[in-house]
Amino acid sequence: MDLTEEHINYIIRDIHFRGIADEELGDELVDHVCSLVEERMKKGERFIEAYDSVIKSFGSDKGIHQLQQNSIEFSNNNTKLMFKNNLKIAFRNLSRYRFYTLINVTGLAVGIACCLLIVMFVNDELGYDRYHEKSSSIYRITRYALFNEQEFHFPVNPAPLAETVVNEIPEVEYAVRFRGQGSYLVSTKEDPETFKEKYIIFSDKDFFKVFSVPLLAGNPATALAEPQSVAISASTAKKYFGEKDPLHQTLLFNGEDEYNVTAVFEDMPAQGHIKFDFLLSMGSLEESKSTMWLSNNFYTYLLLKEGTDSKVVEQKLNRLAEKYVVPQMVEMIGKTVEEFEAAGNKLVFHLQPLTDIYLKSAFSFDIGINSDITYVYLFTAIALFILIIACINFMNLSTARSANRAKEVGVRKALGSFRSHLIRQFLIESILLSIMAFVLAIVLANTALPFFNSFSGKSLEIPYESPMFYVIILSSVLAIGTLAGIYPAFFLSSFKPANVLKGKSTRGFGGSVLRKGLVVFQFFISILLMIGTVAVYQQLRFIQNKKLGFEKEQVIMVSDAYMLGEQLRAFKEELRQLPQIASVSASSYIPISGYNRSDMTYWKEGKGPTQDNMINMQSWVVDHDYVKTMGMELIHGRNFERDIASDSTAVILNESAFKAHGLRWGENNVIKTFAYDFRRGQVIPDEYWTYRVIGVIEDFHFESMKLEIGSLGLMLGKNAGVVSVRINSDSFEQALTSIEGKWDKFAPHLSFNYRFLDDEFGNMYRAESRLAGIFSLFAGLAIFIGCLGLFALAAFMAEQRTKEIGIRKVLGASVGGIVLLLSKEFGKLIIVSFLVSAPLAWWSIREWLANYSYSVDLGLGVYFYAGLTALVIAWLTIGFQAVRAAKSDPVQSLRSE
Repeated sequence: MDLTEEHINYIIRDIHFRGIADEELGDELVDHVCSLVEERMKKGERFIEAYDSVIKSFGSDKGIHQLQQNSIEFSNNNTKLMFKNNLKIAFRNLSRYRFYTLINVTGLAVGIACCLLIVMFVNDELGYDRYHEKSSSIYRITRYALFNEQEFHFPVNPAPLAETVVNEIPEVEYAVRFRGQGSYLVSTKEDPETFKEKYIIFSDKDFFKVFSVPLLAGNPATALAEPQSVAISASTAKKYFGEKDPLHQTLLFNGEDEYNVTAVFEDMPAQGHIKFDFLLSMGSLEESKSTMWLSNNFYTYLLLKEGTDSKVVEQKLNRLAEKYVVPQMVEMIGKTVEEFEAAGNKLVFHLQPLTDIYLKSAFSFDIGINSDITYVYLFTAIALFILIIACINFMNLSTARSANRAKEVGVRKALGSFRSHLIRQFLIESILLSIMAFVLAIVLANTALPFFNSFSGKSLEIPYESPMFYVIILSSVLAIGTLAGIYPAFFLSSFKPANVLKGKSTRGFGGSVLRKGLVVFQFFISILLMIGTVAVYQQLRFIQNKKLGFEKEQVIMVSDAYMLGEQLRAFKEELRQLPQIASVSASSYIPISGYNRSDMTYWKEGKGPTQDNMINMQSWVVDHDYVKTMGMELIHGRNFERDIASDSTAVILNESAFKAHGLRWGENNVIKTFAYDFRRGQVIPDEYWTYRVIGVIEDFHFESMKLEIGSLGLMLGKNAGVVSVRINSDSFEQALTSIEGKWDKFAPHLSFNYRFLDDEFGNMYRAESRLAGIFSLFAGLAIFIGCLGLFALAAFMAEQRTKEIGIRKVLGASVGGIVLLLSKEFGKLIIVSFLVSAPLAWWSIREWLANYSYSVDLGLGVYFYAGLTALVIAWLTIGFQAVRAAKSDPVQSLRSE
């Protein structure tokens, strides 16, 4: 038979009464006596008989001394018994107050599950590129340029930079360049079936000496040494060659370029900012041999020697800029170096650590899709806030229930319990609750993980096989249990037994300023997240509805059109004849980030290529139907005409370019640029191209709205990577079927790949959409957890004021009056939360919107809407308990009086 709480209290009181225990030895004596009594009771003795027998066996002073000595010897084993007793009491209390236990466990579990998912997400984001053994010594060269009061930030550099750095900066061990060339259609000689591959990149021969990409076959020293060589991933080798040995096999790129497979490497980890399945030798590109320092097409990475200070290398890099880049630049614009610098122009190289690239790059184009460190900070803060809200629920409910547990504390203190014993008891209850919450949290996180992965674009897994996972979980259980329970433990154990047994110190909800402050903090976070959610959605709505300068709806983009070769024109003509088609255009230059871009320097004819006249401008190669297909609006002049031969040297400018050149419509507007050898990737000396301006189109957004609309010109030419088809009916399925039929006619061996222009536009703002979704999800969860606590507090408050409510009803109070009485205290706290959160939300949103050149104008209504929503949700939560209490029968509540 086990001892009950009453038995234990009797033993504590009697031992202290006999004066054989002090504060240090009290627990050991009690536990030792309890164990002896329990043994006798198991043999059939009643409690009093068993206890008297134990005490009598140590009746003399010598016996007392022996008892004390035995208790000291017993102290090595008493922890188990003490913990067992504390655990029993903890389970008894949690079981007795099931409603509050459920609220606490549910709220804490939801908070921990959210925290776990976000921590996994953040850990994944922070882990990018850290799998490279030499990641701490690898840097990327980036450039900042200020020219003619225009700022430029680029991650690309001139072709000769890599070799020059290795030759002239001794601290650099290796330099490796990358060049992306878009997607290719790949096949083998034996099988004509083609596959569209987008993870293709060119790199230098020292790639495997810098980056940790293990080879499964081939020699890393020679794999990329020769032109027309390619290293492929293991999955790619299996895809194209099955079980055959892939080495020395031939792959065809776009049906004509042959590459010899020289190596097979392990599939790239997901946590890398560069992703590729095909690694082609840089020597295969003619432009990689360029000596031109003003053409920037290569991503350049350096491996520094061990112990090298990157700042020293940066200084030497900038001396190379002064030696090689600036002289060519000043020669081009006809100035001296002194004049160039005096005009405020500058060119600065920076070294960006490899592990910073994924999260800390903000270039308009890059080698891969990057994330943003701001979102990592934001999500980390959200995780902490939600966890804090859940912990606040525990603290609030524990202290609010002080009236119920005050007498328990008083009785236990009167019977000899020390404050340290009570603190330990309350902390054990808290940690036990934390364990229960963590078990439920892991179940919830595991259930929600597939949805979270789909939502975040990740492939996260809970690392059950990792011992560190369990170490972290155990540490978190103890930490959260202790942090959540430390204040209630000290608060409850501080009650004076004389006061609480007389009915004093039973403070309810209104008696704790700290508790009110914690409720305010909970809803401060919830309202902050609500306002953030509305702001992000408003910005997304603004982006979707803003006039773009082109019409993104009802445009289908057919990929790989260059594979049609000479049949492209016939393919376009047959598409035009289809009744569902309004117009057709072939060009790889699409007004969506991620498609072809080409910027060159232009100046107005008659002024010469001087710094004051030169304008950096996007140069897009299009066909005659591009403006019509994209739905662009001509402000001045005309579109390209097929029957006007001179249009081959004509240009249509956007408004920004027209103004930047200082042109006026009606005059003979002509602009010029340097002649350029695209194959070699360099300017042709002393040659110029001249373009006559035949039209001006309305400015249109061709990059993210984070960027200002820049200068742009449309020129006629052949660049047919994408065929854009505007549909003139709502029957997309019928139109797609017809277009696919024509494609199969002209390219029977090629798969039909298409996308919608409006979908591609939406993909530009994937990060914002993800942010809005995460904000709304976790704002809802924060409010849910906060309302759980509020619901329990309201229930407890109604319970504490049962007799007051009964008296008020007897005296004629209405149900509405009582509901208002019980609700107004919480309503005030929600209003305070709003007044505190609104200014911070306004500042945070202003800072976030500052990243956009075009942003929504948020009115005050957004803030009041969020505050009102929080107030209504809180009142509904409280109102349920308030109405229930107000409708209770006063006879039942006053019967004991």
